[in-house]
Amino acid sequence: MSETVTVAEETTGAIGPGRLVLVVGPSGAGKDTLLRLAQAACIEDHDIVFPRRVVTRESSADEDNIAVSSDEFRRALDHGDFAVHWEAHGHSYALPLDIDDDIRAGRAVVANVSRTVIGALRQKYANVAVVAITAPPDVLAQRLAARARHSDGNIAERLTRSVDDASAQADVTILNAGSAEYHGRQLLRVIRNQGWHE
Repeated sequence: MSETVTVAEETTGAIGPGRLVLVVGPSGAGKDTLLRLAQAACIEDHDIVFPRRVVTRESSADEDNIAVSSDEFRRALDHGDFAVHWEAHGHSYALPLDIDDDIRAGRAVVANVSRTVIGALRQKYANVAVVAITAPPDVLAQRLAARARHSDGNIAERLTRSVDDASAQADVTILNAGSAEYHGRQLLRVIRNQGWHE
């Protein structure tokens, strides 16, 4: 499976002072559920931003992505509209370029990304926190089978995928096998830079 990542060039050094909170983890871990709960809790906080990813596949009911065609994605890429983009599972993904302005303005930007982009983003941004959301293998398999999203491709392949890159190591790991509300509060504490234990 080929995965590529490209980050928009930044000539003046790492972008700050805001924080970039990267949420990563295997398919079926519940990333979108916990992100949705955290976003709802931050609805009145304009210093925390949850940008919508641009994706070349249809969004499911649990996602809030901007679905585009491959041609639309390529045009936006050629126009320089993305802060970072990557390929995974036969689809293209990107975060909009305006997250750079949010980080420069001191905001926290929270995004669901591929583990393959962590190293590049740690270089581009001055303050990066990586939150890995995971679950036991049997739970992951049950969740993937239950959602049965055609764009997920081969479930077994997704369950065994790994990234061998030291820069991709998480700063915090949330084992999302219990109450979504509890784990959503853990994620929220990381986003607000309050630590993650209640």
